[in-house]
Amino acid sequence: MRTETFSYLPQLTTEQIKKQVAYILKNGWIPGIEFSRELDPYNSFWSYWKLPFFNAERVDEVMQELDACREANPDAYIRLTGYDNIKQGQVLSFVAYRP
Repeated sequence: MRTETFSYLPQLTTEQIKKQVAYILKNGWIPGIEFSRELDPYNSFWSYWKLPFFNAERVDEVMQELDACREANPDAYIRLTGYDNIKQGQVLSFVAYRP
């Protein structure tokens, strides 16, 4: 799997994921969670887990949703994204969990 930021690194630990969530929130970006059962570089359409978390203020809020998505979709790849509402685009994206 060589399609995402950090894809050449080993699977991130929970603490490393929390640090990335904190970075997203610190920069005022909007966290989003997406999932897909197929991993293909040409698959740019992943399903959203709920809506982006516009009002998220704490790392734990986002981590709870990541865990809920993982529990509901154990056979899916789960991606965490960060959106910048000023630049109007995604500024960070990585696969947080792999099946």
